[in-house]
Amino acid sequence: MEVDAIVKKMTLEEKAHIVEGVGFWWTQDFPELSVPKIQVSDGPHGLRKMDIVPGKEEMSTITAVCFPAACATACSFDTELMEEMGHDLGKECQAEDVAVLLGPAVNIKRSPLCGRNFEYISEDPYVAGKMSTAMIRGVQAEGIGTSIKHFAANNQEYERMYSSAEVDERTLREIYLPAFEMAIKEAQPWTVMCSYNKINGVYSSENPWLLKQVLRDEWGFDGLVMSDWGAVGDRVKGVAAGLDLEMPGSNGTNVKRICKAVQDGTLSEEDLDTAVTNVLRLIDRFYAAKHEETFVREADHAKAADVARECIVLLKNDGKVLPLSGEEKVALIGGFAENPRYQGGGSSHIESFRVVSALSLAERYGSFTYNRGFSDTKDEIEEELQTEALAAAGEADKIVVFAGLPESFESESYDREHMQLPACQNHLIEQLIKTGKPVVVVLHNGAPVELPWADSVAGIVEAYLGGEGVGEAVMDVLYGKVNPSGKLAESFPIKLSDNPSYLNFPGAAHKINYAEGLFVGYRYYDTKQMAVRFPFGYGLSYTEFRYSNLRVSRESFTAEEGVTVSVDVTNIGDRAGKEIVQLYVADRTGSTIRPVHELKGFCKLALEPGETKTAQFVLDKRAFAWYDVEQGDWYAANGAYTIEVGRSSRDIEYTVEVRIIGSKEKPPLIDMDVQLGELLGSPYTREFTLELIKKYLSRFGPENGEVDAMTEAVIRFMPIHSMRSFMPITNEEIEEICEALKKHVESQL
Repeated sequence: MEVDAIVKKMTLEEKAHIVEGVGFWWTQDFPELSVPKIQVSDGPHGLRKMDIVPGKEEMSTITAVCFPAACATACSFDTELMEEMGHDLGKECQAEDVAVLLGPAVNIKRSPLCGRNFEYISEDPYVAGKMSTAMIRGVQAEGIGTSIKHFAANNQEYERMYSSAEVDERTLREIYLPAFEMAIKEAQPWTVMCSYNKINGVYSSENPWLLKQVLRDEWGFDGLVMSDWGAVGDRVKGVAAGLDLEMPGSNGTNVKRICKAVQDGTLSEEDLDTAVTNVLRLIDRFYAAKHEETFVREADHAKAADVARECIVLLKNDGKVLPLSGEEKVALIGGFAENPRYQGGGSSHIESFRVVSALSLAERYGSFTYNRGFSDTKDEIEEELQTEALAAAGEADKIVVFAGLPESFESESYDREHMQLPACQNHLIEQLIKTGKPVVVVLHNGAPVELPWADSVAGIVEAYLGGEGVGEAVMDVLYGKVNPSGKLAESFPIKLSDNPSYLNFPGAAHKINYAEGLFVGYRYYDTKQMAVRFPFGYGLSYTEFRYSNLRVSRESFTAEEGVTVSVDVTNIGDRAGKEIVQLYVADRTGSTIRPVHELKGFCKLALEPGETKTAQFVLDKRAFAWYDVEQGDWYAANGAYTIEVGRSSRDIEYTVEVRIIGSKEKPPLIDMDVQLGELLGSPYTREFTLELIKKYLSRFGPENGEVDAMTEAVIRFMPIHSMRSFMPITNEEIEEICEALKKHVESQL
């Protein structure tokens, strides 16, 4: 397709038409210009394609394969697995003529209550960035576009179409933007979907700082920006700001507005042409890569079950209650054993090909009984069900309870009201504990829940929303056919009020105050040394791993050089297993306020019994840097950093100290308000300032010219303009001092 030539041929009205969607899922076509339409589809963990019912004027969702949701896949910490899943999804899209899969979703899990957390990856931007990058690579390798979403700071469903995320730039740069940045720089998604909400008072769809300066100028994004469905307020402002495609369209209303704006000069046709060009390039990109593909649902179901096996997290295993033995009599209790909760509600909801329950497979594994025990759709104690379950439990060797959140508790469009499981489930679990039999709880949920009985049960298995093959995966883990290897990609607080966003979620007066700043998830809990139910990165195995021989390629280096870190891991147990090695960096320089440590690397190793492998991490400048708003750039201060390697954020096995050298020290901002302590603390200005203070102190007499430690402590927080109140100095002299300091600093930079 000759894109530039087509743009030149198009009338103003045609241009205004092509930058808005048609129907709900298509772009506009222009046969007379040889421009076909393309279809996009909801994702990100399955194909939610809407298709026309033959012989009827209505739409239905096709039957597809539901892979595990992001809350689960994140726990695999397996980028190769995510890329493979991406390939499968891309092939499905090719087979179904879908040009763009709407995902992955990388918004940060700021609060456990966000109704869409099941679709998001992590509370940690590094994990979200690495896992989404891998998925994007897989999908796009099949000639299908992705739409990384929701750009940006969309971390709740409450008032998501109107509220303003009030968040400082450093927090945006370090927490809420890095996953997008990494994926865009490393995988170049074909499209980016901007979010509904405002950021500091400006809608994402009308935000030139976000869509032009950051996304395109700084990160080099060269694809298309589309709106979330119905996220456009002022379409003319959106075109000027860099929003290329409005979805699902405005039924022509905004076509007229765009044409009028170009005609009266309030919108440049150049900006409109840019949007048109990006739409045409997306269409051309799809057709250039289009090829024959077959959607084999049976094969993809098997792959979905394989993915689920890698995602399950073993949270507790007292007395090695797991794995279960085929000789044991097991009581299966809970409706999720029969009808598993395996996906979330809303735009990612899949018409699944085949959902396999744990109950349907139980006979293959051993002797069991089954009782519902409690409703899996509502929170209501049903005495008859409870009595039957307790009776069955009394005859069993071990009890496995399938608990979790009913589908109505978690969905797009609304947030959870609390972090609790249904009371009927907690009540029965407490009663089962009183039987004295070992109780194992399998959780089906899309986000953390409070677990008041956690200390009393023998085992906890976190299955999350594991897709349509979750029953197969859970049974394989319970009976030891699969050694669990997942680890939590989010912290489990003991109670909701422990969460750092608790006092500011969901907000008030249409504003959400991100008052916790950088301290999201483990960055808060670990820095505050707060007890949690389960820490970030935590997960058990049926085998054991020993760490040894931590080493670094150099102990002192420039930020640009970086460092390579290696550690050996040995499987010292009696069965094969996989260990997720995590690397955290702690800044000891004191250059600014930072979390106690931050994840900067992870590696998943598959190890046979007795086998040793090496996990290796390459740390660049960003692994040590923080975003300095004053400089408008990432800054890694000279000084000491601790590299921590371990099993979770709370289980650090080894540490080593390294030093960054050669970074330009940050000079103080010279004005009338600069504090003397800032000047004395900077290598650029210390000696100059000492001589200055001595000069003016000496006016009191020769014996007053020295600056001892006490004097320095006293004047540390004194602005330079305050010198006139304590020293014989004039305003004119202070102004001269400031100018001299500026020149002195400039001469050294």
